[in-house]
This record gives sequence, C-alpha cells and structure tokens, in this order.
Amino acid sequence: MKDNITWQVKLGVVLIALSFSFYLLHYALFRDLHHIWLYLIGDIAFVFVEVLLVTMIIHELLAYREKKTLLKKLNMVIGAFFSEVGVDLIKEITAFTAGSEAVLKDLAALSGWTDKDFQKAAEKIQKAEFKTEAGRCDLVKLKNTLSDKRDFLLRLMENPNLLEHESFTNVLWGVFHLTEELCQRSDLKHLSLNDLAHLSGDIKRAYGWIVIEWLAYMRHLKNDYPYLFSLAVRTNPFDPGARAEVR
Repeated sequence: MKDNITWQVKLGVVLIALSFSFYLLHYALFRDLHHIWLYLIGDIAFVFVEVLLVTMIIHELLAYREKKTLLKKLNMVIGAFFSEVGVDLIKEITAFTAGSEAVLKDLAALSGWTDKDFQKAAEKIQKAEFKTEAGRCDLVKLKNTLSDKRDFLLRLMENPNLLEHESFTNVLWGVFHLTEELCQRSDLKHLSLNDLAHLSGDIKRAYGWIVIEWLAYMRHLKNDYPYLFSLAVRTNPFDPGARAEVR
C-alpha cells in the first residue's frame, strides 16, 4: 500500500512539474499572462463538469450495463436451481398451501403473457397471504428432497456473483435454512404443535420467495430464450396437467 502511494505521489509531482514547465514556456514565448490565466481558470472550472460526466454519469451507465450483463449470466445459475431443486420444491409445498388458490391458479397459463401480466402477477403474489401447514406436509419427503440437494445449494452459495442478485440470495438462504431446520430433527412424524408452527413459518417464507423468483425467471426466459420458455411452460409446477411432451 505504501509503495502504491509513493508511486502515485511521484507521478503527481512529475505531472504538475510538466504542466508548470509548459506554462513557463508559453509565457516565455508569448509574454501573455492574461491568456494563461484565462484558459487556466476555464480549464479548472470544466474539471467539475468533467467529474460529473465521467464519475457520475458515464461510470454509472457502464456499471449498470456491466451489472445487467452479470445478472443475465446469473440467470443460468437460477435456471440450474429450478431444474435441480426449485420446481420440485414448488410442487411439494403447493400441495399443502392454502389461501391463495386464485393467485396460484393464474400461474398455470403463462404462454401468452406480456411483461405487464408478469408484473401484475408478481404484485399479487407479494400481497398474497400463503397459509402453509407443516402438519399436512410429508416432512420426511421434503427433508429427503432438500438434503439430497444440500451440496448443490452450498455450491450455489459459494458463488460470490450471486451477492449481486439480492432476491435470489434470499431464496437460497430461505431454502437452506429450511433444509437445516428439517435435518436437525430426528423424528419429523411426532412434532409438537409449536414446532409445526415454527416449520410452517420457515416453509411459508421460503415458498413466497421461490414463487416470486420463479415468476421473474419465467419472464426472463420468455423475453430472451423462447425455446427454454416453451419447455418451462410445459413443465409448469402450477399446472396439474403439465407434461414435457409436446401435444
């Protein structure tokens, strides 16, 4: 760190000395101090505008473009999550989730949706009150499903780029926490009411985040990868009659 500062200070001194030398040369040749001060002050005044353009506008635009490219690449990771864990998890939890049947039923047909339709559905899901009852769920099956994919979830969480995708990071934390809760219990068939209520809260949290992220991923596929969207529609976890085979 000290070497870098020393190098920067030396460079700064050299640049200032060169600038001062050329100003002296200009004065020696033309003897026009008024002209030197006029352009010097004008150049200094423009520095503030240049800082605004470079650091606050151009830099932000480049950062936005870079982030957009990164998020596009991260959607490949998100696709792997839904293929390995997400879709099966949605199917299992939806089976014992009540209270928002109308909202979830709308998700069964996505093929003709526009961006506006996806946005409206996302808003409805965020406002929906999912009622999950852990006592109605096959917790042993859910535990096995998640524990089998535990290493896969850990590998996803080790990806530092996922920190740029806050909503998907929430999904991973919610699913991983649910996995830990289930794996820490030796007997899932004989749980107290309080423990079932606690697990219901964990399932509800993870489920809400997964559904919203799934919807965002479907929107991404429809806009950028229609052929992948076609398969996703045919394997829609909210469509009871969904089949991968083309009819």
